[in-house]
Amino acid sequence: MHELNAEQIPERGIVVGLILPSNESQNAQDTLDELALLADTAGVVIVHQVMQERAKPDPTYLIGRGKASELVELVEECDAQVVIFDDDLSPAQTRNLETLIGVKIIDRSRLILDIFASRAQTREAQTQVELAQLIYMLPRLTRQWTHLSRQSGGSSGGVGTRGPGETQLEVDRRATRYRIEMLRKALKRIAKQRTVARKQRGNIFQAALVGYTNAGKSTLMRALSGADVFIENRLFATLDSTTRKVSLGYNRDILLSDTVGFIKKLPHHLVASFRSTLEEAIEANLLLHVVDASHPAFLEQIATVNEVLEELGVADNPVKMVFNKIDLLDNTDQREALEIDYPGSIWVSAQTGDGIEDLKGAIYNHLEGERITLNVQIPQSEGKLLSELYHVGEVLHTTYEGNDVILEIKLNQHYAQRLLPNNRYHLEATI
Repeated sequence: MHELNAEQIPERGIVVGLILPSNESQNAQDTLDELALLADTAGVVIVHQVMQERAKPDPTYLIGRGKASELVELVEECDAQVVIFDDDLSPAQTRNLETLIGVKIIDRSRLILDIFASRAQTREAQTQVELAQLIYMLPRLTRQWTHLSRQSGGSSGGVGTRGPGETQLEVDRRATRYRIEMLRKALKRIAKQRTVARKQRGNIFQAALVGYTNAGKSTLMRALSGADVFIENRLFATLDSTTRKVSLGYNRDILLSDTVGFIKKLPHHLVASFRSTLEEAIEANLLLHVVDASHPAFLEQIATVNEVLEELGVADNPVKMVFNKIDLLDNTDQREALEIDYPGSIWVSAQTGDGIEDLKGAIYNHLEGERITLNVQIPQSEGKLLSELYHVGEVLHTTYEGNDVILEIKLNQHYAQRLLPNNRYHLEATI
């Protein structure tokens, strides 16, 4: 598939959106603005935006014939090389528009796929991209072989009447379906390898960052883990999930995974293709839903992320809302209102570090649950027990009495009951 950012000289493009009765004009404008940002990520300079309001999409051009004719003049006036539509086009619509306008015509899905193709680094991401591309291209293969087709010799058909175009098309479709099946099997193998890798991690707590693209997840990952991760202020800066160890303090470490960001109108087959990457979110003990609190449409972005989580079947998993980029916020009233609407939410600036310790504390509290303070007296010969207590608990004070160790320690209920059942070694306990 052609990659838009492969040219040294950036292409000039026009983005086109459609306002339907089911869609508010502001929402349509927001998605068109987002499309322009996606084009920028792909290396296209957007020189003009076009919006049309219609009762329903036109089956021939998506937009009306009159607006399509205006595009011909606009393309020439702006010296544009590509026109990008915010809605998916049928093969016939793409062909009709290319014939009429005379430049490259692509839709939102094709643009996203080109971005994904240029950003995929790992074998898994590259496999997922190829699968999504082939699923997208399969119904559009008829356009590839029109130059080979010929008329049948008779209306009844029969042996020897099929042209080479039809034969080649059948071969091409069969090869594409076969490749799609092979890629799906490859992703299943990768998913199994991920499952094995997760089991090898043991019982360590796993959290995953999810959120709208460009919400600051990668910056937050770096702030929490200190690890060097790729950061760029563009949509879909990274596709590959990244997992790093994060120390919460008090001898508690977790694994934190970053995942691909979501956007509005994310094609369903892309979600399906990237399901194995998103399994880090599916398998996580806690989802950290990162929100760009400074974005004017952050509420719509929250809704979009929730829709994708619903599609993945993890909407009911434990979620902690993390409002990021508070350094860019001026409206304190807005924050107070959101703290009421989203009780228990954490407010951070991954860029400046504000609130990072609060976030670690919130993850720690979720992990530990209700904790109790215990005073226990344990023989030094119980080395394994003492080692585990130091590992899973927060030791507040240590003294020695003969061959015993006296600990004042904070433990959650689970570890207290497992390691010190029936008040074993307890001197006293306070909540």
